[in-house]
Amino acid sequence: MKTNILAVLITASLVPVCVSAKDSHSSAHDQVSDQVITHQHDMLAKSTKDKGFGPQSPRDIDSKTGNNSIAFSAAPDFSEMNLCNIHFHKNAEHKGGEFTKYAGNGDGHGFQSGYMYSGHLSTAELKPLNNETCPSKHGNLEPGDTIEVHYVHSTAQVKPGPTLGSCLSDSINNPQLRVETQVYVLVNEETALNFGELTKHGLKNGLQQALNIPANTGTPIQYAGSTTGPGYNEKGSPFQVT
Repeated sequence: MKTNILAVLITASLVPVCVSAKDSHSSAHDQVSDQVITHQHDMLAKSTKDKGFGPQSPRDIDSKTGNNSIAFSAAPDFSEMNLCNIHFHKNAEHKGGEFTKYAGNGDGHGFQSGYMYSGHLSTAELKPLNNETCPSKHGNLEPGDTIEVHYVHSTAQVKPGPTLGSCLSDSINNPQLRVETQVYVLVNEETALNFGELTKHGLKNGLQQALNIPANTGTPIQYAGSTTGPGYNEKGSPFQVT
C-alpha cells in the first residue's frame, strides 16, 4: 500500500465502480458501541485460534508488529498477473500514512468505519457539489471523503468482473492473489485526477491490466494478508493475499 495523498476529482466518473462499494454495506447509519467491536474481536480470536489461518487484513501499515507465523510466497508483480476486479471502500480500510483519523465504529459491518484523511483541504476543494455522486441508501460521496481503491489481480486466466469471484476460474481455484491499493481524497477541483482514468483497464503485454495506477504516491508497503469483508469480522478469511 502507498501512503501519500492523491486528490481525485469527484464527478460522475465514480459511478461505474459505485455498485461494488455500496452493495457490501448494511443500511444502518448508527455507530455501534465499543462493546460490539470488542465482541467481534474476541469471536475472531476464538474462531481462528490454533486453526492455521494466515495473517489477516486490514492492518496498521505503519506498524511492523505481528506474531502470525503462517508464511506463504508473495504473489508476482501485478504487471505479471491479470486484473480481475476493481472496487473501493468509503474510508480507508488500512490505517497509515496520512490516513489515520478514525471514522468511528460504523455499523458493525464495515460501513462508516475505517480511516479518513488527517490533513488539510482548502475551502475551494471542499466546495459542495451541485449533484450527488454515488447516491445510495447509505448516502453519497462528497468532497473531502476518503476512498480506498482495490485493484485485485489473479494468476488465473481471467478477465475483470464485478465480484471477487471473477478472480477464480474453473481451471485454477487456488490462484495467487495480489491487491494493489491506492487511497484517494475526493475534492471539488477540476485539475485533480479523474477517477474514470484511474480505473481504466485493458490488455497490456497479453494480460488484463489497470492502465493508470499511479506510481507517484510514495514508497509501496507490501505485506502478507487476506481478503476482507463483513463475513470475516468474527471468523478468519482462508484466502492468502499479497
